[in-house]
Amino acid sequence: MAKTKHPSKKARLAKAGRQTRWAPFWTVPKKYGKSRKVHPGRHTAKKRSWRRTKLKA
Repeated sequence: MAKTKHPSKKARLAKAGRQTRWAPFWTVPKKYGKSRKVHPGRHTAKKRSWRRTKLKA
């Protein structure tokens, strides 16, 4: 990729990066109750890795 990115493309890449993060830790007890131990990554809708799946950006 080019060293300098166009601002609109950079904004699209930044948004895609935020969408693949884990959900906040406090969503686990809110959704399942206090005793259930679940990884917060399960609440993330879009799971994508920079290695596996490329963007159409």
